[in-house]
Amino acid sequence: MAKTQSKKRKAPIDDVTSETDTPAPTVPAVKKPKQKKNRRPDAEDEESLLDLDRSINTIFSRMDPDLLADYVAANTKRFGIDLSSIELSDLYVPAGAVKDTTGFAEPRVKDNLAAFLEAFAGSEEDKKRLGTAPKKCGSPHTIVVAGAGLRAADLVRSTRTFQKKENVVAKLFAKHFKVAEQVEFLKKNRTGIAIGTPARLMALLDEGALSIEHLKRIVVDASHIDQKKRGVMDMKETMMPLAQWLTRKEFKERYGDSDKPLELLFF
Repeated sequence: MAKTQSKKRKAPIDDVTSETDTPAPTVPAVKKPKQKKNRRPDAEDEESLLDLDRSINTIFSRMDPDLLADYVAANTKRFGIDLSSIELSDLYVPAGAVKDTTGFAEPRVKDNLAAFLEAFAGSEEDKKRLGTAPKKCGSPHTIVVAGAGLRAADLVRSTRTFQKKENVVAKLFAKHFKVAEQVEFLKKNRTGIAIGTPARLMALLDEGALSIEHLKRIVVDASHIDQKKRGVMDMKETMMPLAQWLTRKEFKERYGDSDKPLELLFF
């Protein structure tokens, strides 16, 4: 009988482990830098655009209507964290409502507001109308929206070049003025330009004292910043009333309307 030899099974190479093998070195996990809370990605870029000597944020002189609409929407969402998506959409300002003012080369300081209004008034005849007022009392053709009463008072002084006997520049802000006093003022005076803060403007419009029948433009005093480098859109207490004011039904119906257009400008 032929001798048979038992064959030993060779272990697969993968199964063989050398006692001299050393485990691969572990790579330490890379820690991601912590991001500061409530800081927008472009905050550093915006900081470089601040002109502290003139107290202005120059970013608004560089943004076209699409960018401005996005900027307003971003700040509304930033401060309206308690609002639903539907409520936020109601506060959206369409780009078609915004007039392109990037062609204005002068710094957007208070002393240049009159020149800014003239630059975008339209025809020469429209420029002359800046110094007139509709016959109906309390019915301005231009409303300028500022973030605070003191700033609004400064803008009133800078637009007095348009003020005449039958055309008073209206002060419509809360500081030193009661709503009842301003209601009486608007009922008795013709005004072509009204300057105020969002909350007070809304109160006077709701009261029926402020008429928008002849309103042609709303100008937002966006460039001005205070000592803390904050503008009208950098604080919840001013941004949210501003968004509510700009998106009132009476205005949204006229944005882009060819028959009775209403322009929105950011100074």
